[in-house]
Amino acid sequence: MSHLSRLLILLLITTLLRADDSLVQVRRAQALLGPDVWSEVIQVENSERWSRYPRGIAALVFELGELLWFYTPADGTQSFSLHRGNLTAEKADFGPLLRDIDPGFTGWKVVPDDGRAAGATRAPLSNGCFIESVAALRERLRAGGEAVHPQLLSYYVGTVVSRLRGHTVLTFETREGLRVIDPDRPEMPLQFSNSLAGDALTIARAVRGGSVASARWLPFTLPVARTELIATAAAPPPKSDSRG
Repeated sequence: MSHLSRLLILLLITTLLRADDSLVQVRRAQALLGPDVWSEVIQVENSERWSRYPRGIAALVFELGELLWFYTPADGTQSFSLHRGNLTAEKADFGPLLRDIDPGFTGWKVVPDDGRAAGATRAPLSNGCFIESVAALRERLRAGGEAVHPQLLSYYVGTVVSRLRGHTVLTFETREGLRVIDPDRPEMPLQFSNSLAGDALTIARAVRGGSVASARWLPFTLPVARTELIATAAAPPPKSDSRG
């Protein structure tokens, strides 16, 4: 066998292993959100040769706050819906939403659940800060913890609006003050005065410990008796990545 043939086989094996790991990560993200959060795992075909995405990727589409969101292990979570109040049509056809993310996304299919990642929800999730923050609230409420006015705080670093890099943390109010749980450091919650609960930028800069270009809240509630997530996001955020 020639050196070139061995190299091509090695590259093919590497690609297949990465694709399988990507699907496992996406299934893990779906398990973290829970069975009562509407979600679908999809395989996306990418026809654009010079795209920043590979030719085929696994992704998770899920509903939060009357909007759809799009998660991939490589890019984290970003807004997916193009319009508010259009969930039925958007769930029926992801095509326009996918092409808005990348023109090369020309095809997709739902991947049936094989149950392989159902028991792996505690393993690290690649770029999963948004989803892990939602899961952190679910676990706190299940344990009977206090969490008044829970919100996701997404903040963005950079100057180019179309490609800001983001991070998401969980915030909620307690009798002692505003609690912030960063999924990168869940064992080290931060505490602030409840009077800062409306100042997204100040909190984001304190959490990051440096410059932040912009920050926004995503308020939501999570009933203790059910695991269904009911969110009240004000509007879709600008297209941006929310890395973990």
